[in-house]
Amino acid sequence: MPASTPQVHLPAHGVAAVVIGGSAGALDVVRSIARMLPASLAVPVVVVMHLPLRSPDGLPELLASNSAMAVKQAEDKEPLRPGTIYVAPSGYHLLVESHHALALSVDQPVHYSRPAIDVLFESACDVFGNRLAGILLSGASQDGAAGMQAIHAAGGTTIVQEPSSAEASVMPASALALFDPTYVLPPAQIASVLLRLLTRATARGQE
Repeated sequence: MPASTPQVHLPAHGVAAVVIGGSAGALDVVRSIARMLPASLAVPVVVVMHLPLRSPDGLPELLASNSAMAVKQAEDKEPLRPGTIYVAPSGYHLLVESHHALALSVDQPVHYSRPAIDVLFESACDVFGNRLAGILLSGASQDGAAGMQAIHAAGGTTIVQEPSSAEASVMPASALALFDPTYVLPPAQIASVLLRLLTRATARGQE
């Protein structure tokens, strides 16, 4: 019997941006999220996936192939726009700056990764505070756990993949060891819960 969809609790402060991080085993979940989000989405979505330094940057094209949203590789000093999915290029950290623009950095790797999920999550949290939603997926390192804890501490919405459903459970399990997220979900429920959360947030913002 399939698990029931959890009740979605809309934060009183709404959602202004979404950040997503993952590594080994996360690609299919990211693709399912991109597939379900509408072009009319009123917030930007920023994605960091651990990629080999010399890998071709084909993730934006892969996500765009089945997404109604605009999908592009993030560029330095580019302003965040609603209805767009931004993907970190390989070999660069991706940050959100105070004036709601993106920045690329070649600072030292974090948890042996550049781009690092923590770098994105913590910088976005500094900007959006309790209006940020963070999603941490399958992965084989602890990257992202501290960033998710920061979002949680700021009052944002946190969605962590159930470790038992992850191809590599270290990443989500590391987050659960630090705090209790808003939602702990299997892959089949993550996209639908996020969509309901964002749809209700947009509706409230238009009231």
